[in-house]
Amino acid sequence: MTVTPDLKAKHRAMWALGDYPSVATDVIADLGETLVAATGITARDTVLDIAAGSGNASIPAARTGATVVASDLTPELLEAGRVEAADQGLELTWEVADAEDLPYADGRFDAVISCVGIMFAPFHEKAAAELLRVTRPDGRIGLIAWTPEGFIGQMFAAMRPYAPPPPAGATPPPRWGDPEHVASLLGDGVYDVRAERRDLVVDAFATPEGYREFFKERYGPTIAVYRAIADDPVKVAALDEALADLGRRHHRPDATMKWEYLLVTARRSG
Repeated sequence: MTVTPDLKAKHRAMWALGDYPSVATDVIADLGETLVAATGITARDTVLDIAAGSGNASIPAARTGATVVASDLTPELLEAGRVEAADQGLELTWEVADAEDLPYADGRFDAVISCVGIMFAPFHEKAAAELLRVTRPDGRIGLIAWTPEGFIGQMFAAMRPYAPPPPAGATPPPRWGDPEHVASLLGDGVYDVRAERRDLVVDAFATPEGYREFFKERYGPTIAVYRAIADDPVKVAALDEALADLGRRHHRPDATMKWEYLLVTARRSG
């Protein structure tokens, strides 16, 4: 498996499309708080947030008084997080870093977290190995990922026929939401593993189609798929309908949706 600079550049550019920080703050904000609490982060900890985006989990971690490093491949997301943290009077470090090749020493962090972030690194084994490497022995790991069966996992499944082919050897992101897959990735590098399926209740969209228009405008992966088929109106219409149908199946009478995710906590083996 060869990871080319071009692949990383494309990945970085995709997440710079649209307005992911608004997704993090307007739709999934509660996930960061949930992850920080589940991982038991306190002011005594040195914390790394892998694929932190605009700080959905990094900023809540910093609120505890912990020393936090927010790392991500996309500088534009880090800059948005830096501005938000400053507005809240919080100090943390924002660093460009690849989840599959972290620039940190072995065992540097007391706690390593990722909130729907590391799951998008294409080569899961490499990302998992790096996560384990930088966590100190007996240190804590906390992960949130969308499940394959849940709403976002099914959204990616709906987009897949219209998307450019993934790089050879890549694993679909929602596999990080499969407990057996995560167990195989972390292996004997962890103990005291707990995996729990939970639902995020989303009330941001008044209609079943509302999420589709929001994601078409603001969510990098969705924007990239639509750009790939922009010259084929038949495919655009078909994808529009596939995403609308998904919305209709998940939109409830009270105008809320449930998006399933997997919460994993563990300790690093010595």
